[in-house]
Amino acid sequence: MIIVEKNAGPKIDYEIQNTATKKKITFDDDLTINLAKRQEDYDVHIDVCYDEDDALVLGAAAGRRYVAELDIPKKEYQLIGEGDDAVYEPIPLNLDNVTLSLWSIE
Repeated sequence: MIIVEKNAGPKIDYEIQNTATKKKITFDDDLTINLAKRQEDYDVHIDVCYDEDDALVLGAAAGRRYVAELDIPKKEYQLIGEGDDAVYEPIPLNLDNVTLSLWSIE
């Protein structure tokens, strides 16, 4: 995962699960996002914010201040088989291509 610190100061705690079957990130042992499930045929941007009660929420509209941003690249496909039996199947998400931008939580 590409980590970008947007400003100085302490950042939220997070844990990444990166196995063959799980591609998740958990913020502050509270909010978990299944990154593979969020991947689409277009680039996906997710804002993680604190709301007015300091609860973690998704989306800047629901939030009061930024905690993190996730940028998930669009799905890639590979051709499997030949001729009439050929099909395009999605390549599993590679977390090395996901960007996590972190904001100070002070």
